[in-house]
Amino acid sequence: MKQLTYPNIIDVHTHIYPEKIAAKALVNIGNYYNVPMRCKGTAEDLLILGTQAGISKFVISSVATTVEQVPAINNFIASVASRNSRFIGFGTIHPDFPDPEKEIQRIISLGLKGIKLHPDCQKFYVDTARMLPIYEKLEGKLPILFHVGDRRTDYSSPQRLANILDKFTGLICIAAHLGGYRVWETQGHILIGKNLYLDTSSSLMFLDRQKALSIIRKHGVDKVLFGTDYPVWSRKEELQHFFELGLTEEENYKILYLNAKKLFTKTYSCE
Repeated sequence: MKQLTYPNIIDVHTHIYPEKIAAKALVNIGNYYNVPMRCKGTAEDLLILGTQAGISKFVISSVATTVEQVPAINNFIASVASRNSRFIGFGTIHPDFPDPEKEIQRIISLGLKGIKLHPDCQKFYVDTARMLPIYEKLEGKLPILFHVGDRRTDYSSPQRLANILDKFTGLICIAAHLGGYRVWETQGHILIGKNLYLDTSSSLMFLDRQKALSIIRKHGVDKVLFGTDYPVWSRKEELQHFFELGLTEEENYKILYLNAKKLFTKTYSCE
């Protein structure tokens, strides 16, 4: 089908790394998921490839797999975002960080607009008691982008995130990968209709068209966001997968831009 052109597209799910460690980070990610990395994993590469694909803004993040990495990652993401208005920076936190409230306040002061958590890589269960004080401090302040779903572990299962949504009704959450990476057939229904956003990253190439459409429309197009999971996949291919769904022009506009604009409107200008 013909791909329509949209002047504003916000990619809500990308990862970047400092140039000196990007290559090593990509090897680790590729080995973990057994997939080849398609891109370089740097801010410059993201801008080049994103521009070629017609994407105007990017939520950038990285994940702290140790407590010690937290401040450095937050400083790095904030520094990159401050130098280019096309970047929307998300910070990170670790369940064992000694003073999470102080770091969350620092994240806000750095101008970061959310938090990225990857329970599988960070080795914590989404609904573990260790994380409850962190969710409490984030509730009503910053959105959380969760990696959700893994066939090999239960850290990030959709049900565990649903448990948190029941406890923290004011928490703003984005469930990556249409609510459950590679577990759509068995657990994909759990988050549908819940009070959270779903993003499209790392999902459309695995799901048949009707299954993807069913998830999106049952959940509601007003609560779905476009994401690519850079540096794993090609930006152009991710957009092509999205347009091949055959959503209406109004639905495309909401998912590609308007929903994210509304989500960030209180803390970030997406004009």
